[in-house]
Amino acid sequence: MKSQYDFSKGEKGKFYISEDEIELPIYLNSEIQKFYLNLASKNKIALSELISNILNKDIEIANIILPN
Repeated sequence: MKSQYDFSKGEKGKFYISEDEIELPIYLNSEIQKFYLNLASKNKIALSELISNILNKDIEIANIILPN
């Protein structure tokens, strides 16, 4: 390790990613993954978009059944 480092040309926040921009990985069991990959392929949409749509519908249903 060097005794000193030169940060004079450093850029603050260059690699910062806000929490809103972080995409969390979601792991599905193989049967569910195959089903939704096939469904996404048939509908010509990305798997993440399909899962997001499904989860949004689940939120709508939950708000109807269990209103805040």
